[in-house]
Amino acid sequence: MYWPVFDPIYYLFALPALILGMIAQARVRSAYTKYSKVRNLRNISGQEAAQVLLRTAGLESAGLGDQQQGVGVALTSGTLSDNYNPRDKKLYLSRDVAQVPSVASLGIVAHEIGHAMQDSQGYVPLKLRSAIVPAVKVGSWLGPLLFIVGMLFASSNLSLVGLVLFSLTLVFALVTLPVEFDASRRAMVLLQQSGLTTVEEQAQVKKVLSAAAMTYVAAAVQALSTLLYYMTLLNRRRD
Repeated sequence: MYWPVFDPIYYLFALPALILGMIAQARVRSAYTKYSKVRNLRNISGQEAAQVLLRTAGLESAGLGDQQQGVGVALTSGTLSDNYNPRDKKLYLSRDVAQVPSVASLGIVAHEIGHAMQDSQGYVPLKLRSAIVPAVKVGSWLGPLLFIVGMLFASSNLSLVGLVLFSLTLVFALVTLPVEFDASRRAMVLLQQSGLTTVEEQAQVKKVLSAAAMTYVAAAVQALSTLLYYMTLLNRRRD
C-alpha cells in the first residue's frame, strides 16, 4: 500500500508552493491591514465609492420601476470576502470595506467593479471561468480521490481519470490569472477617471491589488505542483 503523505518527493513538490501561498496570504493581509487604516482624502466609504465608480463605468443601478439594467450593491459577512456575482449582477461588500473610508476600500471596490465591467462586456476569460466552475468543483475533490484509489488498487486507468479531473483545477487557476489582472487594471483606470484618488493614493491602491494578485499566482503554482506530483507518482508506479 502506498500513501503520498509518506513520500519525500511529495514535499519536494508541495513545500515550495505551500511556502509561496503562505507568503502571498501574509502579504495581502499586511497590505489590507495597513491601508484599511489609511483614510482616503475624499473621506468616502466603500459603499459610497461603489456608486461613483458604477456611474463612471456606466453600470449604475437604475431606480425602482426603471427597466434599465444595473449592478446592485449589497453587504456580505466576513473579511476580504468582497466579490462580484455575475449571476445576480450584484457587488457584495464586507462591512469593513463598505463602511470605512479607507484607501484599501477604494481599491477593493474598484477591483470588483472591474469584474462587473468584464461581465457587461462579455470578457471571454471571465465567461470561460464561470462556465467551468461546476466541473472544477467536482474535479477538485473527486480527482484526488480517484487518483489515490487507483494507486491503492494498482489501477492506472482509474488514477489517470482522477488526474484528468484534477487538472481542471489548474485550468481554473490559469484562467483566473488574466481575469484578476485585468480587473485590477480596470480598477486603476476607473479610479483615475472618477477622480476619487490622488497620485499617492493610486500608488497605495496598486500595492493592495498587487498583493492580492500574488495569491492567485500562488494558487496556480500550488495546482501545478500537485498535478506534477501526481504525474510523477503515476509514472513511477507504471515503471
